[in-house]
Amino acid sequence: MIKLLQYAVFIVPWFSLLLTSKENRKRYIPVTILSCFIMTIIFQIAYTYEWWEIEKYILPWGYMMDAGFVYGIFAVGTFWIFRFTSDKFLLFICINVIMDGIMTFIILPLLGKLHIAHYVHIHAWQYFLVIFGVSFLLYGYHLWQKEIYQNDKN
Repeated sequence: MIKLLQYAVFIVPWFSLLLTSKENRKRYIPVTILSCFIMTIIFQIAYTYEWWEIEKYILPWGYMMDAGFVYGIFAVGTFWIFRFTSDKFLLFICINVIMDGIMTFIILPLLGKLHIAHYVHIHAWQYFLVIFGVSFLLYGYHLWQKEIYQNDKN
């Protein structure tokens, strides 16, 4: 059942992109790809410093990185957050505080109880700061991409 849930977190969110226009996908996929890249790096750092341990995974390298999370729900969640808040910085920050807080203080402790993953050498509030910090990098990148996107349209 846990494997099914992990595959669902990996695959199902991508179907939601069918609910948006081709133009929106073109506009927000670059920041989505960057979010995957940054989270991959963070997971590699976390593996090296044993920030957390991933006990159950769906890909062979899953003990280092939760691919279902990084390339599934996190990536698509990033897409949708930017889709609805990219021009509203304060709303963007508020949504990220809420979503990162839910992930850090509710979802990850639940994953620990399910023996999927658990914190080891990092506190929840430190993880929160890491992923919240990523949102600022992504927003800066998106602003840069926005200029390119607008110049491309002209």
